[in-house]
Amino acid sequence: MKMTYRLIVGLSLATSLFVGCGGAADILSTPIENIDTSPLKVTELTEDEKKNWGHLDLEKDTVPGMAVDRAYEELIKNKKGKKIIVAVIDSGIDIDHEDLDDVIWTNKDEIPNNGKDDDKNGYVDDIHGWNFLGEAYDEQLEYVRLLASGNTSAPRYAEAQAKYDEDYQLWTGRKTQYDQIYQQIVSADETLVKATGKKDYTKEDVNAIKSDDQAVQQAVGIAQYMYSNGIESMADAKKEIKDGLESINERLNYNLNKTFSGRKTNDNINDLSDIGYGNGNVKHVKKSEAHGTHVAGIIAAERNNGKGANGVANNVEVMALRTVPNGDEYDKDVALAIRYAVDNGAKVINGSFGKSFSPHAEWVRDAIKYASDNDVVFVHAAGNDSNNVDVEPNFPDDNVNFVEVSDTYIRVGSLTQKYGSKMVSGFSNYGKKNVDVFAPGSAVYSTTPENEYDFKGGTSMAAPGVAGIAALIRSQYPNLSAAQVKQVIVDSGLPLTTKVVVGGDASNVKPFADLSKSGKIANAYNALIMASKIK
Repeated sequence: MKMTYRLIVGLSLATSLFVGCGGAADILSTPIENIDTSPLKVTELTEDEKKNWGHLDLEKDTVPGMAVDRAYEELIKNKKGKKIIVAVIDSGIDIDHEDLDDVIWTNKDEIPNNGKDDDKNGYVDDIHGWNFLGEAYDEQLEYVRLLASGNTSAPRYAEAQAKYDEDYQLWTGRKTQYDQIYQQIVSADETLVKATGKKDYTKEDVNAIKSDDQAVQQAVGIAQYMYSNGIESMADAKKEIKDGLESINERLNYNLNKTFSGRKTNDNINDLSDIGYGNGNVKHVKKSEAHGTHVAGIIAAERNNGKGANGVANNVEVMALRTVPNGDEYDKDVALAIRYAVDNGAKVINGSFGKSFSPHAEWVRDAIKYASDNDVVFVHAAGNDSNNVDVEPNFPDDNVNFVEVSDTYIRVGSLTQKYGSKMVSGFSNYGKKNVDVFAPGSAVYSTTPENEYDFKGGTSMAAPGVAGIAALIRSQYPNLSAAQVKQVIVDSGLPLTTKVVVGGDASNVKPFADLSKSGKIANAYNALIMASKIK
């Protein structure tokens, strides 16, 4: 499923509200002055820094970014390198976005809209990639599909039932809470309109209210609490809760609905040889289907064009593979999307998706091995469950009992802007054996559909940052193999020994070095230097 889920936070009132979405010649490594003991950044980030923090440099800016800007300023400069195709296996992508339209891959062997498979690859009119979902958008979660099958003897069926019972109770309870909150905010808003005599009252208007009426006092308290949590108006508060309710209702009506089926492609989901289903329309089907567009922008948004965001890589083409619905992706779609990407020239694949149940995990694992065997880097988000993925399963993966089938698969955890003990995103999965490296993933600014931009958070946002570094290396040093590119990214990161809060739980503190194989954060500047030294 999508790796991000928007929770509305910061909207609780204790009395009445409750809300649960060095020089270029040397590898920097940990600087001589030791980043672990350098002063923390205490000033708030500027608006420009907030939009670009993932590209900043930890040594220079005390922000745990990937040193992308430094890499361009000191190393890349005006060198374009070789064009690299990056496949984005995700939801639909707005290929007409002002910041993406010039970096979208086009299949030159296919004649547009003639209804023929001109290049004989099994996909008709695949001009910019392929849409494995057809017109579908909503889907069940994988473990709900397992329960819906009624096969009580299936592996992990009892686990799926227990998870369903827990999740259904959680989300029905959350719906009740959000419904109550929404009504309280609506009521408070109506009271404040009357008290101020203005429909579009301001913070100053609210603060100026003097009243002995308990209802007015409560409304003022609610509004002031919203303001104190960065919400500019009650209209914004209503929108936040309404959006949250929409997500909760989607979860209950589709993701957790055992009688719902979103599949519309008329294929056999249990037959990997049944291909060609879907269509060539890789765009989003609704504006809220923004995940793929956001991920694509992190990798490849056109740099320095005076528009919203800069991608990490400056000479890439994005191959769009619409595979991830509003729910859990199908193993078959993922396996075929990986193979499509490899067979059609992608040298880097980004997979910002994942799930804890996978009935055909071997199909996807075989496809990851296929990518590795064909010199393609596969970058995968670690997941947003605050779990140790050495213990809790998260798919897709590249190993069976920790025996890896690929040496080009990179799993990425997420960082926040705050260097120090709270540097690891509270939602981020981790694992000394199964996560390779960490990268910026909280509140990342990037493209969204219809020429818009927004901040989104998740390991979904961390993975494409690393995919962008992989594309940069492959562009500047095309003779390096995919395996060498992975090793460069892992080895060139900044190693940190500081202790960090894990899973957002202040009582769970671990050395950062224990959260991944490398114990490092990805660093584009270092990676390019190291790549330059490999013969």
